Amino acid sequence: MIADEASWPRARLDADYTARACCSVEDFERTIGAYHHYTEAALAAPGTRPGVVYDPQRGLALDLYGTVPGESRPLVMFIHGGYWRALSRGHSGFMAPMLAARGIATAAIDYRLAPGASMTEIVEDVRRALAFLWHGAGDLGIDRSRIIATGSSAGGHLVGTLMQPGWQQGLGLPDQPLHAALPVSGLFELAPIAKSHVQEWMALSPAEVATFSPLRHLQARKPPKMLVAVAETETSGFHRQSEAYAKALDAPVLRVAGRHHFDVILDMMDATTRLGSALVSLTRP
Repeated sequence: MIADEASWPRARLDADYTARACCSVEDFERTIGAYHHYTEAALAAPGTRPGVVYDPQRGLALDLYGTVPGESRPLVMFIHGGYWRALSRGHSGFMAPMLAARGIATAAIDYRLAPGASMTEIVEDVRRALAFLWHGAGDLGIDRSRIIATGSSAGGHLVGTLMQPGWQQGLGLPDQPLHAALPVSGLFELAPIAKSHVQEWMALSPAEVATFSPLRHLQARKPPKMLVAVAETETSGFHRQSEAYAKALDAPVLRVAGRHHFDVILDMMDATTRLGSALVSLTRP
């Protein structure tokens, strides 16, 4: 079991869960730059509504792409990674032009970041973003019956927390508000993470590890469509986590060849890639 990894030596856990070990510093910086560059270009496209506030109390916002007046479009909700402490919606809209060309809207969300925010607060933000999109679907030009959650790394974990049961009623949502889910190179059991270098900025409590490990809280049924993706050249911890989660959900695993932890999601810009094609397919009825 993945939870058993918490008893492994700290050095091994650090090696297995150091995302940047999969590529050079130059490649990492180039890839993060690409996120921002292509998102800036997407923000200039017609139908974009930047800075839509979904939580006025905390000033949290999302960018909405590809909506058309009078239409009700399926929506891809993208949750950025950054090990819960970095990046933003300003790095998260790069796939929107590809999706808009196929009649699909995109929402790229912000959430509070560690160490200023706890895991409890981060998960709360993401769930509130989904509730905002679901409840406001009519005004936003969204088909609430076809909301697809996707995200990479920490974002993949947060996709998993959206699929956990028991929280939806408190935000006025049905038991299953998602049409489909596509976590990419995510983390689904937090016990080993709390014993690794990540704990230095996350300060995960035992209660948070138990409450927000998606592998421990599987729904009675998965969304109608479910796919777990993982980059080919990930460190081994991300592979183990993705494979365990897919097995628990009886979902297929897409291993994205030739991609590492950071550049894998850029494949979402291109519908001819396996990941881009899969994302489009998940939006269909």
